[in-house]
Amino acid sequence: MIERPIYLAKLLGFKDKQLIKIVTGVRRCGKSTLFELYQDELAGQGVKAEQIQSINFEDPAYLELLDWGKLYAHVAGRLVRDNMNYIFLDEVQNVPDFQKAADGLFLRKNVDLYLTGSNSKMLSGAWATLLSGRYVEIHLFPLSFKEYVSYMAQRSGFEAFGLEKWYSRYTGYSGFPYAAQIDEPLIRDYLSGIYSTIVLKDVVENKNIRDVSRLESVIRFMADITGSETSINNIAKTMTADGRKMDNHAVEDYLDALRDSYIMYRADRYDVKGKKLLKTLNKYYLVDPALRYFLLGDKKPDSGHVLENVVYMELLRRYHRVFIGKIGEKEVDFVVEGSGGTEYYQVSDTVRDKTTLARELAPLDAIRDHNPKFLLTRDYDPPVSHNGIKQLNVFEWLLQ
Repeated sequence: MIERPIYLAKLLGFKDKQLIKIVTGVRRCGKSTLFELYQDELAGQGVKAEQIQSINFEDPAYLELLDWGKLYAHVAGRLVRDNMNYIFLDEVQNVPDFQKAADGLFLRKNVDLYLTGSNSKMLSGAWATLLSGRYVEIHLFPLSFKEYVSYMAQRSGFEAFGLEKWYSRYTGYSGFPYAAQIDEPLIRDYLSGIYSTIVLKDVVENKNIRDVSRLESVIRFMADITGSETSINNIAKTMTADGRKMDNHAVEDYLDALRDSYIMYRADRYDVKGKKLLKTLNKYYLVDPALRYFLLGDKKPDSGHVLENVVYMELLRRYHRVFIGKIGEKEVDFVVEGSGGTEYYQVSDTVRDKTTLARELAPLDAIRDHNPKFLLTRDYDPPVSHNGIKQLNVFEWLLQ
């Protein structure tokens, strides 16, 4: 198993707290493995096996427990009296009205409850109303560049590469944890299985989509324009012009379903000067850069947009709130808001050309506040400051 120390530390920080811990994220990003790592940690702390109940609702052995009442009775009947019980319910969104069972277990004494889910809808509607203020979400992503390099470098007999080579492997072979553990010729088949499962189970079934080919045409189009500004209307027009007639409502439904399944993320635009969100021309990014290569086949993606995708996902890991910045007519690649305040980021393959450097610095120079500003590039130059804008090597930044 690949260690995920940052996420494990978060779970340990909430251990025995009166909160339901919910781990969310795209399928196969390592949620079940994280639970196994955590259960090993509990055992190491002296928690006995009978105090731990773990149920994966994708395992046919638990088919009978897909009824929330039977699930509650099953778990409650096995609780150890006068000891803390650790309950793990994996892919719990497969249980209709699961929130009723979760609410009942949460109210029991000496129950520490942990859930995972692969669809954001489990945190809305009846769930949010019933358990408002009583849960904490830990969002899990596929391996970061740092996690990938750390694991691959430790593999027995694995040749050490330079950062450019590591990056090429990471973006081409995927950050999904299991993809890092299998032979390269098998990775494409593995990604195909992940993609099919996400599309068929988390998108088609949840949205009751009948025309899967139309949905897949939207997915491929979105993969092709990753990192480019777009709108629902523009996508609908493009699909219709390509012979896939669909209206704005259909496109919006498809994109909502893709975001709900965590295969795609939307970055909204933010007016830096006016301090407000804008409603149009957002950008979309894939949860894993290798999915873009998988979806587009032999078509070579724009390397700048691939790098932007990697940086966006890393910023989400670190800050959670990430926007596209607008300052007048200029665009800042990313505006992030975290506990330490606001930061601004520009991303570029290279700025060795003076014209390119000036173009990348201009949006950051136009921002008059004193928040940190960064220019991330693949150039191997010593860190330099341009009127307070820190230029850093993006690979070294990713490894921080």
